[in-house]
Amino acid sequence: MALFKRNRGPEKAEMSFIDHLEELRQHIVRSIIAILVMAIVIFIYRDWVFDNIITGPINPNFISYKALCDFSHWAHMGEALCMPPVKVDMQSTTFAGQFLSSISMALIGGIIIAFPYIFWEFWKFIKPALKEKELKNTRFIIFWVSFFFFCGAAFGYFLLGPFTFNFLGSFQLGTQGLLVTRPTLTDYLDNLTNLILGCGIAFELPVLAFLLTKIGLVTPSYLRRMRKYAAVIILVVAAIITPSPDWMSQLIVFLPLFFLYEVSIIISARVSKEQERREEEEWS
Repeated sequence: MALFKRNRGPEKAEMSFIDHLEELRQHIVRSIIAILVMAIVIFIYRDWVFDNIITGPINPNFISYKALCDFSHWAHMGEALCMPPVKVDMQSTTFAGQFLSSISMALIGGIIIAFPYIFWEFWKFIKPALKEKELKNTRFIIFWVSFFFFCGAAFGYFLLGPFTFNFLGSFQLGTQGLLVTRPTLTDYLDNLTNLILGCGIAFELPVLAFLLTKIGLVTPSYLRRMRKYAAVIILVVAAIITPSPDWMSQLIVFLPLFFLYEVSIIISARVSKEQERREEEEWS
């Protein structure tokens, strides 16, 4: 357990494996309490949260629909980004469906809101294992991890959500109109959760690039070589998500994701240069 003896005080220098498990348990318990507190608040105001937040991406009056349409007109793109209102009639197929969905909605919302605190607890457990030189490179890490997570969550909610639900809700198989899309509440919540949490995690790419470069698993030259493959993958994702085959609507999704990849390259390059400089100082 030498890894966990670094930078600890004398009273904790000989912590046993059980002591570490107990400390980890305390961090986990505090994180769970934070999630539950946020979840209880959301559950109390569940009707407002459901009407104004959860169903936002399928609401014709959602702010993103108007903003995208106004931007499309401002950029002289015509109606390329103007998505027609989509009517989604959700259903609950079990007696306890709405109750269980409200609990799920509250817990997921609690995790998202309490994310900075959860990471802070995780960081308090990991921090004593780092050397002083390593700690200097982790300043403001809680801020940056939380910042990228919330940026990704907002991107998934305000941009990918409307595009995805508008496309899937209006997609029609066959020409006779025999099929009607009527998703369950659980199905809708699962898709919305995947978009928000998925984008939140995906936007941690710059932080991940920083860490992987620090431990030598990734280099800026490798990320540059993979740029063309990353661009193709992002274009495919953008083409699947956007409801219109128009290249402008696909571009509005492609740009933020590709920009994120470019930011990762810049961060990786700076970390690599800093490591080379320190190695030169040590050898001189």
